[in-house]
Amino acid sequence: QVQLVESGGGLVQAGDSLRLSCAASGRAFSTYAMGWFRQAPGKEREFVAVSTWSGGSTYYADSVKGRFTISRDNAKNTVYLQMNSLKPEDTAVYYCAAQGYLGGSYYYTQSYAYWGQGTQVTVSS
Repeated sequence: QVQLVESGGGLVQAGDSLRLSCAASGRAFSTYAMGWFRQAPGKEREFVAVSTWSGGSTYYADSVKGRFTISRDNAKNTVYLQMNSLKPEDTAVYYCAAQGYLGGSYYYTQSYAYWGQGTQVTVSS
């Protein structure tokens, strides 16, 4: 079992930066692909970024490419999402997820076995 706890959300202005953190329990963290998703009011949860188990490969949604960076520290069981040049359309609840024992495409929520509770990010214009 893996427990995930996100932190770092908040209210910022357009153009500002935030760094989200996701702390994971469990010794298998370093073997899991870790993703970030977000969900805006009235919308479906959408893929933001993913890091493979080693951090050697990362993938991003087109909407955040060049602005967001995912990274992980397996020694600390933590994954990060650095968000720069934030826009009002980035406003959402951000969730981290661990793929765990599931497989499948990194881009789909169904491919992740474990989820955090989410952290709110609000970007004002």
